[in-house]
Amino acid sequence: MIIETEEVRSCEALPLLSLNHVSILVRSVLTSVRFYEDVLGFFLVKRPSSFNFHGAWLYNYGVGIHLLENEAIDEYDTLDSSRPINPKDNHISFQCTDVGLVKRRLKEMGMKYATAVVEEGGIKVDQVFFHDPDGYMIEICNCENLPILPISSCPFEPKDGNYENIAASQCGFMETMMMERLSMDMMNFSF
Repeated sequence: MIIETEEVRSCEALPLLSLNHVSILVRSVLTSVRFYEDVLGFFLVKRPSSFNFHGAWLYNYGVGIHLLENEAIDEYDTLDSSRPINPKDNHISFQCTDVGLVKRRLKEMGMKYATAVVEEGGIKVDQVFFHDPDGYMIEICNCENLPILPISSCPFEPKDGNYENIAASQCGFMETMMMERLSMDMMNFSF
Protein backbone atom coordinates (compact mmCIF):
# COMPACT_ATOMS: atom_id res chain seq x y z
CA MET A 1 0.00 0.00 0.00
CA ILE A 2 1.38 3.40 -0.99
CA ILE A 3 0.19 6.46 0.84
CA GLU A 4 0.87 9.77 -0.79
CA THR A 5 1.29 12.82 1.34
CA GLU A 6 1.64 16.36 0.22
CA GLU A 7 3.88 18.64 2.20
CA VAL A 8 2.45 22.11 2.48
CA ARG A 9 5.04 24.81 3.06
CA SER A 10 3.39 28.12 3.51
CA CYS A 11 4.25 30.95 5.85
CA GLU A 12 0.88 32.58 5.46
CA ALA A 13 -1.23 32.33 8.59
CA LEU A 14 -4.94 31.55 8.66
CA PRO A 15 -7.26 34.59 8.29
CA LEU A 16 -8.18 34.78 11.99
CA LEU A 17 -9.91 37.70 13.67
CA SER A 18 -9.78 36.95 17.40
CA LEU A 19 -10.28 34.31 20.07
CA ASN A 20 -14.00 33.47 20.15
CA HIS A 21 -14.41 31.00 23.00
CA VAL A 22 -12.81 28.32 25.11
CA SER A 23 -14.71 25.04 25.63
CA ILE A 24 -14.32 23.21 28.91
CA LEU A 25 -15.58 19.78 29.95
CA VAL A 26 -17.24 20.01 33.36
CA ARG A 27 -18.82 17.56 35.79
CA SER A 28 -21.65 19.93 36.71
CA VAL A 29 -22.79 22.77 34.46
CA LEU A 30 -24.67 24.37 37.37
CA THR A 31 -21.60 24.40 39.67
CA SER A 32 -19.34 25.73 36.91
CA VAL A 33 -21.84 28.41 35.81
CA ARG A 34 -21.96 29.69 39.40
CA PHE A 35 -18.14 29.81 39.51
CA TYR A 36 -17.71 31.64 36.18
CA GLU A 37 -20.51 34.11 37.07
CA ASP A 38 -19.68 34.75 40.74
CA VAL A 39 -15.88 34.57 40.66
CA LEU A 40 -14.96 35.73 37.15
CA GLY A 41 -17.93 37.96 36.22
CA PHE A 42 -19.18 36.07 33.14
CA PHE A 43 -22.87 36.01 32.29
CA LEU A 44 -25.02 33.38 30.59
CA VAL A 45 -25.84 33.85 26.92
CA LYS A 46 -28.25 31.95 24.69
CA ARG A 47 -26.95 28.63 23.42
CA PRO A 48 -28.28 26.98 20.24
CA SER A 49 -31.33 24.85 21.09
CA SER A 50 -30.29 22.22 18.54
CA PHE A 51 -27.59 20.88 20.87
CA ASN A 52 -28.59 17.51 22.31
CA PHE A 53 -26.20 17.61 25.28
CA HIS A 54 -26.17 19.55 28.53
CA GLY A 55 -24.04 22.68 28.57
CA ALA A 56 -23.99 26.44 28.95
CA TRP A 57 -22.45 29.42 27.19
CA LEU A 58 -21.08 32.37 29.11
CA TYR A 59 -19.61 35.60 27.82
CA ASN A 60 -17.67 38.65 28.99
CA TYR A 61 -14.44 40.53 28.29
CA GLY A 62 -14.75 39.81 24.57
CA VAL A 63 -14.50 36.02 24.94
CA GLY A 64 -16.90 33.14 25.48
CA ILE A 65 -16.62 30.19 27.84
CA HIS A 66 -18.54 27.11 26.65
CA LEU A 67 -19.24 24.56 29.36
CA LEU A 68 -19.89 21.00 28.20
CA GLU A 69 -21.21 18.63 30.85
CA ASN A 70 -19.55 15.23 31.04
CA GLU A 71 -20.12 13.55 34.40
CA ALA A 72 -17.84 10.70 33.32
CA ILE A 73 -14.68 12.85 33.25
CA ASP A 74 -11.92 10.58 34.45
CA GLU A 75 -11.19 11.28 38.11
CA TYR A 76 -7.49 11.58 37.28
CA ASP A 77 -8.11 14.12 34.57
CA THR A 78 -8.42 17.45 36.33
CA LEU A 79 -10.32 17.26 39.62
CA ASP A 80 -7.97 16.55 42.49
CA SER A 81 -8.20 18.68 45.60
CA SER A 82 -4.54 17.99 46.35
CA ARG A 83 -3.41 18.94 42.85
CA PRO A 84 -0.86 21.72 43.24
CA ILE A 85 -1.48 25.12 41.73
CA ASN A 86 1.23 25.20 39.09
CA PRO A 87 1.72 28.36 36.99
CA LYS A 88 3.39 26.22 34.33
CA ASP A 89 0.21 24.15 33.85
CA ASN A 90 -2.30 24.77 31.05
CA HIS A 91 -4.43 27.75 31.98
CA ILE A 92 -6.75 30.53 30.85
CA SER A 93 -5.51 34.02 31.67
CA PHE A 94 -7.52 37.19 32.27
CA GLN A 95 -6.18 40.71 32.76
CA CYS A 96 -7.47 42.70 35.70
CA THR A 97 -7.36 46.24 37.00
CA ASP A 98 -6.27 45.45 40.58
CA VAL A 99 -4.33 42.27 41.49
CA GLY A 100 -4.48 43.14 45.21
CA LEU A 101 -8.27 43.27 45.08
CA VAL A 102 -8.36 39.92 43.24
CA LYS A 103 -6.30 38.31 46.03
CA ARG A 104 -8.50 39.83 48.76
CA ARG A 105 -11.71 38.61 47.08
CA LEU A 106 -10.32 35.10 46.51
CA LYS A 107 -9.30 35.01 50.18
CA GLU A 108 -12.82 36.13 51.21
CA MET A 109 -14.27 33.30 49.09
CA GLY A 110 -11.95 30.82 50.80
CA MET A 111 -10.22 29.92 47.53
CA LYS A 112 -6.64 28.65 47.44
CA TYR A 113 -4.33 30.52 45.09
CA ALA A 114 -0.67 30.95 44.23
CA THR A 115 1.08 34.11 43.13
CA ALA A 116 4.02 34.78 40.88
CA VAL A 117 5.85 37.84 39.60
CA VAL A 118 7.40 38.08 36.15
CA GLU A 119 9.96 40.82 35.66
CA GLU A 120 11.38 42.02 32.36
CA GLY A 121 13.50 45.13 32.03
CA GLY A 122 12.28 46.60 35.33
CA ILE A 123 8.61 45.98 34.47
CA LYS A 124 6.74 43.69 36.85
CA VAL A 125 3.68 41.57 36.10
CA ASP A 126 1.78 40.20 39.10
CA GLN A 127 -0.01 36.90 38.57
CA VAL A 128 -2.59 35.00 40.63
CA PHE A 129 -3.36 31.35 39.84
CA PHE A 130 -6.24 29.18 41.09
CA HIS A 131 -8.46 26.29 40.00
CA ASP A 132 -12.07 26.28 38.84
CA PRO A 133 -14.45 23.61 40.26
CA ASP A 134 -13.15 21.01 37.77
CA GLY A 135 -9.47 21.71 38.40
CA TYR A 136 -8.78 23.89 35.36
CA MET A 137 -6.18 26.57 36.02
CA ILE A 138 -7.20 30.23 35.91
CA GLU A 139 -4.69 33.10 35.90
CA ILE A 140 -5.53 36.69 36.74
CA CYS A 141 -2.78 39.21 36.00
CA ASN A 142 -1.81 42.76 35.15
CA CYS A 143 -0.09 41.46 32.00
CA GLU A 144 -0.80 44.70 30.16
CA ASN A 145 2.15 46.14 32.10
CA LEU A 146 4.47 44.18 29.82
CA PRO A 147 4.57 45.69 26.34
CA ILE A 148 3.86 43.36 23.44
CA LEU A 149 6.87 43.69 21.17
CA PRO A 150 7.08 42.05 17.76
CA ILE A 151 9.86 39.47 17.78
CA SER A 152 11.39 41.18 14.75
CA SER A 153 12.13 44.21 16.94
CA CYS A 154 14.06 42.17 19.52
CA PRO A 155 17.75 41.29 19.26
CA PHE A 156 18.39 37.57 19.08
CA GLU A 157 21.45 35.44 19.35
CA PRO A 158 21.22 31.63 19.36
CA LYS A 159 22.18 30.06 22.69
CA ASP A 160 25.21 28.40 21.12
CA GLY A 161 26.08 31.56 19.17
CA ASN A 162 26.05 29.60 15.90
CA TYR A 163 23.78 30.99 13.15
CA GLU A 164 25.00 28.41 10.62
CA ASN A 165 22.60 25.73 11.89
CA ILE A 166 19.57 27.93 11.27
CA ALA A 167 17.91 27.14 7.97
CA ALA A 168 16.65 30.31 6.31
CA SER A 169 13.88 28.35 4.60
CA GLN A 170 12.24 27.44 7.90
CA CYS A 171 9.30 29.76 8.17
CA GLY A 172 9.22 31.52 11.52
CA PHE A 173 12.20 29.62 12.91
CA MET A 174 13.89 32.67 14.43
CA GLU A 175 10.60 33.86 15.91
CA THR A 176 9.96 30.41 17.35
CA MET A 177 13.40 30.26 18.91
CA MET A 178 12.99 33.74 20.42
CA MET A 179 9.55 32.90 21.81
CA GLU A 180 10.92 29.68 23.29
CA ARG A 181 13.71 31.59 25.01
CA LEU A 182 11.25 34.25 26.25
CA SER A 183 8.90 31.54 27.55
CA MET A 184 11.72 29.84 29.41
CA ASP A 185 12.85 33.16 30.87
CA MET A 186 9.29 33.95 32.00
CA MET A 187 9.00 30.53 33.67
CA ASN A 188 11.60 31.53 36.24
CA PHE A 189 8.89 32.50 38.72
CA SER A 190 9.58 33.69 42.22
CA PHE A 191 7.17 32.13 44.72
